[in-house]
Amino acid sequence: MVPVEYYLVLSAAVFSIGLYGLLTRENALLFLMSVELMLNAANINFVAFSLQWGNLTGQVMSLFVMGLAAAEVAVGIGIILVLYRNFKDVDVTVPQSMRW
Repeated sequence: MVPVEYYLVLSAAVFSIGLYGLLTRENALLFLMSVELMLNAANINFVAFSLQWGNLTGQVMSLFVMGLAAAEVAVGIGIILVLYRNFKDVDVTVPQSMRW
């Protein structure tokens, strides 16, 4: 059996990569990918602690987080499409405001 600490280190690494991507990138698609990495790191934690404590609460919570991630991607892709249609670029530093 794999110790829980290994899962926590993996989760911290994935979360750090996602946070780095969120803070340094200017592309809106990379923003979405970075947020997905951060949510997946939270899922790893939920499942690891669920395994440690022997109940299904963490696994059920990770299913809710997956649903939240799917909704976040749907809204994010819509915003990115509007951004591309109005500014012909998905760089988040170009638009100062989203106007009609």
